[in-house]
Amino acid sequence: MSKSIKELSQMDGRVYVYLRTAAIAKEFLKQAETEGFTFCDGIKPTERKGEEIMAVNPDLTLNYVGTNGRIAYGSGVKYIGNRRLIRIDYEKLISKNK
Repeated sequence: MSKSIKELSQMDGRVYVYLRTAAIAKEFLKQAETEGFTFCDGIKPTERKGEEIMAVNPDLTLNYVGTNGRIAYGSGVKYIGNRRLIRIDYEKLISKNK
């Protein structure tokens, strides 16, 4: 079975999750909320709109990825600062769970 979002948050590195469509983003936010995630300001995931790339943090928070993070995600770099960049395609993750 594939990893939960909570398991992704505990990986050793900076976890960026790719959400190809609005429907996939909505499903991701719903699952994240079910697993106890919030945004950094305490707002529940389903109260906000998902973006194409979202960050999953070890403290069970989510955040949007800014311009530099998007460039890093698409560039093939292996590290952001001193943390390994981990790219997850949520659609592939959930298809493995079915």
